[in-house]
Amino acid sequence: MSEIETIPVADLGCFSSDYGRARQAFLAAAEQAGATLSSYAHPLPGPQTEVLATDVAWLGASDAPTVLVLLSATHGVEGFCGSAVQVDFLNHFKPLPEGVAVLLVHAINPYGFAWLRRVTEDGVDLNRNYLDFAHLLPLNEGYDALADAIVPASLDDETLRECDAKLAAYLDQHGREAYERALSGGQYDYPDGLFYGGSGPTWSRLTSERIIAAFQLSQRQRVALIDLHTGIGPFGYGEAICDHPPGSAGVAIARHWYGDRLTEPALGTSVSVAKHGLSDYGWMHLIGEPLVFIALEFGTYPFENMMKVLRADHWLHAQGNVDWQAAQSRAIKAAIRNHFYPATPEWQEMVLMRSRHCIRQAIEGLQEADRDDGLSRP
Repeated sequence: MSEIETIPVADLGCFSSDYGRARQAFLAAAEQAGATLSSYAHPLPGPQTEVLATDVAWLGASDAPTVLVLLSATHGVEGFCGSAVQVDFLNHFKPLPEGVAVLLVHAINPYGFAWLRRVTEDGVDLNRNYLDFAHLLPLNEGYDALADAIVPASLDDETLRECDAKLAAYLDQHGREAYERALSGGQYDYPDGLFYGGSGPTWSRLTSERIIAAFQLSQRQRVALIDLHTGIGPFGYGEAICDHPPGSAGVAIARHWYGDRLTEPALGTSVSVAKHGLSDYGWMHLIGEPLVFIALEFGTYPFENMMKVLRADHWLHAQGNVDWQAAQSRAIKAAIRNHFYPATPEWQEMVLMRSRHCIRQAIEGLQEADRDDGLSRP
């Protein structure tokens, strides 16, 4: 498949307007494709009292030596993109190569997806939650210095001007990389703050661990995982990001499969800075050597806009129960949704083209791994 190929308008129908419709589309497409389905019910309802769940679809032989995992909604509101990629794959499903199976994990953070939040029901960034909480947690002195400016006590104009001035001064003094690391690298001291990693494993993390065990992923010869994200980087560009340790076999295999466009935050080659507690690390720990993990990050709008919409959303939820119908709530939710899901046909088409390309690369890599008795050589 060529990346300059256009996507038929009808295919853009895989994008849904809310979590409930996304879930219905996924379940219908999975059933049509002949997948084996299972669900993990979330304990809380959505904003319209709808049932929330992480749904899982398996395609291929149960004992396949290699497995491709497509993971959506690690960051809740980013699930519009990830769900669409999964539904698109199911809508165009063709028989898999011998020895390859596909596991689709839909809405691993269903609460964040339904409530248009980047975090889980307990305000935790799932992608900062994969730590051993029995040990000392990482410190983020930059966030400490900026906490009251990142999520202020009020959203009035004067307060926001003062907060923005404080953030701008930090950026000017410390530089862009240190600034972004302070804001988004992860913090464990401010439960109402941005990029909070929590004080223990979240429901979504524990559900991931149950899925890994249920499908015996650590016992496979090779597992390719594509974790679908949005929000940073050039508009519509899909960056393949690898957080395996530099120089490791995981990086070498990922580069062999996905090419030299692969980036590494640890080496400073990615739009993303290095972070604490990534889901990558949790999956690596539980699956081990067989895993080749990438995050496929689709750009939307500038980093500063992301911080603005996240600031407002965290402020809103820090006030207590959210009135879903209130004008201020609706405006804040519309802004965060738009940042992480622009919903223009151009953006949607770019997402589908790039995701199809990476999925094909992963399946071809898994075929090679199976032929090489599980040892894919770069």
